[in-house]
Amino acid sequence: MPPPATAVHPYLRTHGKAVARVHLLDWVVLLLLVAMYGVLGLVQPFRRFVAQDMMASLRYPMKDNTVPSWAVPIIAIVVPMIFIVGIYVKRRNVYDLHHAILGKLIQFLFPVDDVCLLFSVLITAILTVVIKDAVGRPRPDFFWRCFPDGVPKYNNITGDVVCHGTPSVVREGHKSFPSGHSSGCFAGLGFLSWYLAGKIRAFDRRGHVAKLCILLLPLLLATMVAVSRVSDYWHHWQDVFAGGVLGLVVASFCYLQFFPLPYSEHGFWPHAYFEHVRRPSGERQLQSTKNSNIDHQSLSLHLPGSSEMETSQALDSLEEGCRDQ
Repeated sequence: MPPPATAVHPYLRTHGKAVARVHLLDWVVLLLLVAMYGVLGLVQPFRRFVAQDMMASLRYPMKDNTVPSWAVPIIAIVVPMIFIVGIYVKRRNVYDLHHAILGKLIQFLFPVDDVCLLFSVLITAILTVVIKDAVGRPRPDFFWRCFPDGVPKYNNITGDVVCHGTPSVVREGHKSFPSGHSSGCFAGLGFLSWYLAGKIRAFDRRGHVAKLCILLLPLLLATMVAVSRVSDYWHHWQDVFAGGVLGLVVASFCYLQFFPLPYSEHGFWPHAYFEHVRRPSGERQLQSTKNSNIDHQSLSLHLPGSSEMETSQALDSLEEGCRDQ
């Protein structure tokens, strides 16, 4: 059943700090993931053997990016955050905001009591970089990266290419699989599709096709970014396909870690909201009081002349008083 109408919604002004403290470790992990991504970017990719007969499929011209690299974080993170914050402003639900942003990531990442937006993108980014460096697949324009003057040169013994292009350009030419643009955009916008599905109750069995169109718009944008990577000759179609699948899988895991399935009757709220409803503020205050004053309570319970009945009545009175506050 949906949460009772009389339940008090957790607002930012009263519970924001508490939620931040609960998920402090998640934010620490998030920062570690950012640092890990930076370090992995310095790793040299595997230098795959490229013979002369393999160059036939690697002679596409070098082109500029239709979607520059700096635009990927905007598409994958900023755009979904705009929708998340917009819904938060309307609902003023701190659990939803925190879990949605932290979750996509927990993504990176990532995790997240809502391993949601940031975690989703970060985890996907790290996996993408690790796979890129391990595979070392040449890009479709590798020939011109390796031989910018158009004059090929190969090792007389092994038959491997002997590149004389700019080292950084050649190094980037070994990072074709999977597509980072595709995986990042599908991680962020794929999460947004999951998120909107729960918010607009897309699968409420009422047959509103318009809701499905709304869910497909983020995926369409991610698909257009992925297609541009093939038309720009920066990736093979297999790279784009693998990147899209990777991003969607991570986004799905991150969303479902802290949100119910969209077709659930509880799909609108994150799991933390129902935990808040099940545990009124009075109970949390009582638990905090017990933890901070455990020594004092122990002494009181063992005072000479006190009986078990008196102790039980005292605790009952304390609990009732906290719940009335």
